[in-house]
Amino acid sequence: MSADNHADNHSEGTLGYETQAVQVGIPRGLGDGVGIPIHQIAAFQFETLEDGASEFQLNTGYSYARLQNPTVKALEERVTALEGGAATVALSTGQAASFTAMLSVCRSGDHIVATSSLFGGSAGLLNNILPLMGITASTVANTPEAVRAAMQPNTRLVWAETIGNPAADIADIASYAEIAHSQGALLGIDNTWGGVGYLCRPLEHGADMVTHSLTKWAGGHGSVMGGSLTVGTGHDLSRSPIYTEGTPSILDTRGDSALGWRQRWFGAHQLGMTLAPNSAFLIAQGLETLSLRLSRESATALELANFLEAHTAVGTGAGSGVAYPGLESSPHHALAVKYLKGGFGAVLTFEVNEPAPFLAALKVIRMAPNLGDTRTLVVHPWTTTHGRMPESARYAAGVTPRTIRMSVGVEAPEDLKRDLDQALKAGQAAAQTAVLI
Repeated sequence: MSADNHADNHSEGTLGYETQAVQVGIPRGLGDGVGIPIHQIAAFQFETLEDGASEFQLNTGYSYARLQNPTVKALEERVTALEGGAATVALSTGQAASFTAMLSVCRSGDHIVATSSLFGGSAGLLNNILPLMGITASTVANTPEAVRAAMQPNTRLVWAETIGNPAADIADIASYAEIAHSQGALLGIDNTWGGVGYLCRPLEHGADMVTHSLTKWAGGHGSVMGGSLTVGTGHDLSRSPIYTEGTPSILDTRGDSALGWRQRWFGAHQLGMTLAPNSAFLIAQGLETLSLRLSRESATALELANFLEAHTAVGTGAGSGVAYPGLESSPHHALAVKYLKGGFGAVLTFEVNEPAPFLAALKVIRMAPNLGDTRTLVVHPWTTTHGRMPESARYAAGVTPRTIRMSVGVEAPEDLKRDLDQALKAGQAAAQTAVLI
């Protein structure tokens, strides 16, 4: 799938993804800069007492940088456009964005249904942090049947990832939206692997909000951290006590903007998980080349997935231990074709018998716990990203002691193949030596 094909997916009369990525958030006018400036400012001036009082009540402009900053606002506008949403709040990390999303619709006594294919940090929120606040969670298989069976009368949120981390399974977003909405809950999607709307726009399939670790493909160069939370339009809050209780209620006061307002109030105003303007600037720049990078990375990932599927040190044929939704042998391929429009993603996992010698033998590919970098990175999830989870939860998330997760960068595919080949053979030799001993 090419970037050109992706651009064609937009409705008539709207700008294509690539155009929005470089244009949104930049004013047009005499003397305006051709780019987003950095506003390295802590506070903004008022001219009158009335100005200050109004701004602190309405928050429509600028007062204090924890609440809003022009550089951060420009980034938020860009992310909103790329995801096809209504409003975005940018925060310090993707973890901050997920935490804000969950707490924006849940309070003590409420319940969340989450799929098992989750980033370890998200699992930590559900299992370790939210229970301290009286919020419970059921973690189930990434299928509509499992999600539907886990719904409870107090379920306020269904939570899933566009592409599971690291299992590379695909969330059936439209089905999850129908299940959630039929019981008065909302659907939240961690769309980090969806590349800020380039690969997938969950809001178009019924999701109510999407989060991102902007550290990943948005920043794109492993040099900055950030997160975002974008809400769509048309979500129904009428069965959410947080929004309906009180006189007047939040829903009465804020109307259609209630969800986005509470998320900014919660994440930035109250918890102060604010994104720094320098970080916002770097992420906004990264978004301008995201389509170019992710298109190439996705193409290389598919090439490497086919290479690994046929490698004798990994296995051959379907079920060989290579998990990538772009493979026709993947059980998730049909859903990938349905939901992923800019490629099949830049991350794949594969199984090796001896992870330690394989990882030690790599010469081009680097070992580091990040995704979406221009450099190809691998990690051993069993001992790192998912290492604090119970063994049963790790297996449910698609992680075994032999799993290697690889985030593909922009290097020459042939160089990556050669490096993988020699490292796999080194691991194979170490396994044979161990058997002989």
